[in-house]
Amino acid sequence: MNDQNRPADWKHFDDFAAGIATNRLATTDALRGQTFKITLDTGRTIDLAFTSVDTVAWSEGSEAGADWYEALEVASNVFFINMIFSARPSEDEAFIVNTSTRRVLSVRERVRDADQAPGEPRVAQTWSAGVLGDPSVAPTGIAPAPTRDLIGLTAHYTYSPNHVYEHIYLSSERYAWQNLVGIQRGHGDVDLATTWKFAENQYVFGFREFIIPVASLFFYNWDVMHSTGKFLGVTSQGKIENKPAGAHIEKKSRTAYDKDKAPV
Repeated sequence: MNDQNRPADWKHFDDFAAGIATNRLATTDALRGQTFKITLDTGRTIDLAFTSVDTVAWSEGSEAGADWYEALEVASNVFFINMIFSARPSEDEAFIVNTSTRRVLSVRERVRDADQAPGEPRVAQTWSAGVLGDPSVAPTGIAPAPTRDLIGLTAHYTYSPNHVYEHIYLSSERYAWQNLVGIQRGHGDVDLATTWKFAENQYVFGFREFIIPVASLFFYNWDVMHSTGKFLGVTSQGKIENKPAGAHIEKKSRTAYDKDKAPV
């Protein structure tokens, strides 16, 4: 939405993002020197060569480049790879890759022009499952797919001593949030959300805000109750930025729905 729809006391992306990576996992250099071939179910094929701890040479069809990336090992053999593109600053892409099962999930994000999608969040996300390596050889493990597993769950996310948020997963399309500790205390909203199950006790969650142009993407590891991810949004100065985030998770409660009254 345009800025005139933002309440007067509503914080900008860069206001609440300061310090929100305090409890994030550290990045890893484990991928340096490796090459990945990723084939997505949509037909896209992406080749990645991790030439240093933070530079990846990539190619897709007739396009190619060398751009910044970061990698975090969010579970055993599972890497959260976040990439930005110098030639396309309004876009980024994250790959969640299990190098053992060879399962892949891609989430591509784009900040749209303010008038491009009226009534919708400005940041769009495209989700695609895929495979690492030779696509003719079947991967193992469960295939990443949309899930309803989180519906009814209320959980608290502590990103830092000054960033505590409550999430209530309302349906397969929306979630509610409110700030319990921090600069946004007292603020909350219901926004569009997407949840995929990546493996047992592993989920990938993304939301897209209506009031300000920002979206997020997080990997949930229920085994250690930790969330790792990032935000893509527009700052108070009108600059598009990609900011890291991470939190400790506490499950607080769950609502049980009758079958004939279950959310969408």
